[in-house]
Amino acid sequence: MANAAALPMLLRQLKLPTMAACCEEITLRASAQGWSVAQTLAALCEYELAERERRRLARHLSEARLPTGKTLEQFDFDAISGVERPQLSRLAFDAGWVEQAHNLLLFGPSGVGKSHLAAAIGHALIEQGLRVRYFAASALVQELQAAKQALRLPDALGKMDKYRLLVIDDIGYVKRSESETSVLFELIAHRYEAGSLLITSNQPFSAWDSVFPDDMMAVAAVDRLIHHAHIIELCGESYRKRAHTLQRKEFSATET
Repeated sequence: MANAAALPMLLRQLKLPTMAACCEEITLRASAQGWSVAQTLAALCEYELAERERRRLARHLSEARLPTGKTLEQFDFDAISGVERPQLSRLAFDAGWVEQAHNLLLFGPSGVGKSHLAAAIGHALIEQGLRVRYFAASALVQELQAAKQALRLPDALGKMDKYRLLVIDDIGYVKRSESETSVLFELIAHRYEAGSLLITSNQPFSAWDSVFPDDMMAVAAVDRLIHHAHIIELCGESYRKRAHTLQRKEFSATET
């Protein structure tokens, strides 16, 4: 007959560390409450699965490199126009558009909260089990350029396939050069109907000739992005400007 005292060691050998750590507590509770063997085993399995899910979520949040502390609850929807909280909530908590490899495009002037919303949506999707990766557009382009120069661009694009959603922030700041925009176009073409993109831009499509020096490339990129896309244009005053104005008012009030 197996030695019950060896159970923690056996569980660790089976690579079930959480079950090993809590088996004494669970078996004591099971004995006190008269659980069956099946009930005891089920409780141990629940602990193991919960801990694995916690570690998976922590790992995916870490690899996503999203800006921290950005949630829909913290966003001031009253300060902007062009979008309502229910619309963003659907995109954040219903992953159907990502499952279908659709895109989300957020336009608006600097400071209206595009990056905040992109990060909040990314966090919500990770919590639903999807893998997400955030890039500042300029840093992404530099990474892809380096891969292209090393003749590894197809490999670099392929490695991104594991992410169901790529967040590309501030695409309008990409330099208008053939080398930079060509790798960006290759990424857009690679993801077309295969993986979702969430792109933020302070420039509307009509001004994307400042991003893509070649008109045909700009048209082709836009066509692929909008074919299956949710497009949201935010309007409002920069939150930085609002904060500065508020500080000035508070300072003036203290002086009077």
